[in-house]
Amino acid sequence: MALAVMLLDGAPFHGGCCRQKALLSLLGPLISNSRLYSSYRRPGAEPKKKLSWQNADFSFKKSIDHLKTQLSLLKKETKDYLRGPGGYQLSQQVMEQTRVLWQFRSQEDLNEWVISSDMEIGGKSKAYIKLGRNNQAALLYGTLNTEVPRDGETKYSGYCSMRSKPAVGSFNRKKYYDWSNFNTLYLRVRGDGRPWMVNIYTDPYFSHQKDDLYSYFMFTRGGPYWEEIKIPFSKFFFSSRGRVQDNQHPVWLDKVRTLGFTIGDKVDGPFQLEIDFIGLLNDRAHREEFAYETYDKNTPV
Repeated sequence: MALAVMLLDGAPFHGGCCRQKALLSLLGPLISNSRLYSSYRRPGAEPKKKLSWQNADFSFKKSIDHLKTQLSLLKKETKDYLRGPGGYQLSQQVMEQTRVLWQFRSQEDLNEWVISSDMEIGGKSKAYIKLGRNNQAALLYGTLNTEVPRDGETKYSGYCSMRSKPAVGSFNRKKYYDWSNFNTLYLRVRGDGRPWMVNIYTDPYFSHQKDDLYSYFMFTRGGPYWEEIKIPFSKFFFSSRGRVQDNQHPVWLDKVRTLGFTIGDKVDGPFQLEIDFIGLLNDRAHREEFAYETYDKNTPV
């Protein structure tokens, strides 16, 4: 496939556009029938006018600039690795009690998060995010609508979510958050009294585990006052594709990919949640390792 794209892109340099059209007529059916491109389209969605490879920009200058950027990121990662685990000195790593992961003070801080709702499946819920008063918090607000889309497939609807973007290293390598030195998620929020679900996504070893996540509830009390919420990681339960699994195990804190918040309490109407910061806490008084029963699926006889 990559060879076909190179041939199509390089054709104008060896004889004009006629050869490119000839190559496209020969390789077009092969590309269009390739398994790399899905032919499924939701009802009502507009068909794609161009293939994904036709939107690619093969600019040499942009390639050099991209290479310089990735090399600078690699240099920074090397310095952080030599400094200590996670870019912190070992003494600081051992003595550290709290750590702020996300603090919302500018538009750049908001750009690290992605907002989604059931509009992706044809629903009518809406979610937005903006900076709060005096640029001191993130304000997540919108309207929840549980009306099920009439597509003949969807059975449930009515959710909105906010999720952090996965960390990416140099040359588009996966990066993970290592929270193994902490045992509690620490937040300062101000809600409207509606319950939320806090979701932790870890890196799966196999492709069929991509929908696995660890969740726990966050109850806001409403009113004009801020509240500090502490959720031990031992309370997070394991689920997959929206179903709580029988086989429970603790969160893999050294392989965390993203953190998210979801509202889906089946109550139509407006909602809002202000988040000052999201951090970690090492609570010395918390001794619980895991709050749920663990057992073998196949109990030996």
